[in-house]
Formats: sequence, C-alpha cells, structure tokens
Amino acid sequence: MDTESLVTIETTAGPMDAFVARPGAPGPFPGVVVAQEAFGVNDHIRDVCERFAAAGYAALAPELFHRQGRGVEVAYGDMPGAMAALGGLTNDGLEHDLAAALAHLRGLPGVAPDRVGLVGFCVGGLAAFIGACRLGPAATVSFYGGGIVRERPQLRFKPVIGEAARIGAPILCLFGAEDKGIPPADVESIRQALDALPVAHEVIVYPGAGHAFFCDMRPAYHAPSAADAWRRTLAWLDAHLGREA
Repeated sequence: MDTESLVTIETTAGPMDAFVARPGAPGPFPGVVVAQEAFGVNDHIRDVCERFAAAGYAALAPELFHRQGRGVEVAYGDMPGAMAALGGLTNDGLEHDLAAALAHLRGLPGVAPDRVGLVGFCVGGLAAFIGACRLGPAATVSFYGGGIVRERPQLRFKPVIGEAARIGAPILCLFGAEDKGIPPADVESIRQALDALPVAHEVIVYPGAGHAFFCDMRPAYHAPSAADAWRRTLAWLDAHLGREA
C-alpha cells in the first residue's frame, strides 16, 4: 500500500510544506518532485503524486505559494486569484524552492538519491524547465510550461530559453497544439534549443489539445492526449531514472 504524508522543508524564504506519496515497499526507488499548476498543491496535484507512487516512484509536491501562506489553493476558474498567487513567484524563488524539495526527497529513506527527477505542470512546467537548467535533476518532464520563451504580462518570471544550454540531463516537453498561451513559434524555439544539446530530449505536441490538457478536473482535459502523455512520462522516467520492473 502506498503511503502519504505532509512534510515541512526549510527554504531560503522560510518553511515550505510539501505533500509526499511513496510506495509502501522499502525501496530503493526513484523519486520525482512534482511542481504544481497555478492553483496550488490541490486534489489534482496530490492525485498525480499518488499515481506516481502507484507506479513505483516517491513523489513530493512542494507548496510553491508558501510565501503567501500555508495551504494556498485557488479554485479552478478563479483566474484573478491565480494571477495574484502567481505574482509572488520569480525564477530565482522557484529555483530555491525546487532545490530544497529535491534535497529533501533525495534524503528520504528508501529513495535512491541519484535517481530523482522533476515533473511540472503549467507554471510548474516552467519551474521544471528552470530546474533542468539550474539544478541538475536526473531527468525532467515539463507539461505546457508557459513563459519559457517570452515574458508574461503582469508576472515577474523572466524567459529562461537562454539558459537551455545548461541542461545536462534528459528532458521531455509536452504541449497542446491549441494552447493559446504558448504559440507554435515558442514551441519551435524550445525544440531548436534542445536539438542543440548533447542530451536525450523530446518535444511532443498534441493536436486538438489545449493548455492544461492533462488535468482531469478541468474543462480543458483532453483524455487521449492525457493518456498518451502519462504513458510517455512514465516511459521517460523509467528509462532515465532506472525504475526496476
């Protein structure tokens, strides 16, 4: 049976809570830090962690909104609330939070510290890309990360595509062709930047899918794309984090 817990991690900006789900077996098993959407570590993100645990991974989802309080969640559809929460995030803040999350996960009993990666969704997809550039995860999967190529109005993030040459481990990027916030030109820029790297990489674009196509709790959910993306994610992590059958 999988186990779940809430932990508190010390960061450069104070304590940060995180949800942890891991296999009930003693290990060693690989791990993934799961970076949230713009709505917090909510039921969907906890469910993703539980799915990873069922697949044999220790999963830790840090509360990236911790500077604004503990347990900050925003309802789907409350875009003003989401934008307000996102306004408190920066590239460097995400880097520091993910560094603390990776270090904590690597130190958990039963986790193989050299087999820990990053997976992120929406703003978490941007965070995962930043982490791939700066933090040395063993593998990364970025779902529809916005702001990688161009600055976002009203937000403090800075484009990170110029740091792509620093990526030193395998990275998989997943996008929806109908995502209005991430135009095809941006996806192509990411593809070209990754093509210049000597590491395994792949960029997948799903026809008919928009932003947040993976989230089965939102109207944007696109079941066939989500199913294929999950299959690819597990295959990618299995290949590069070495999950044992």
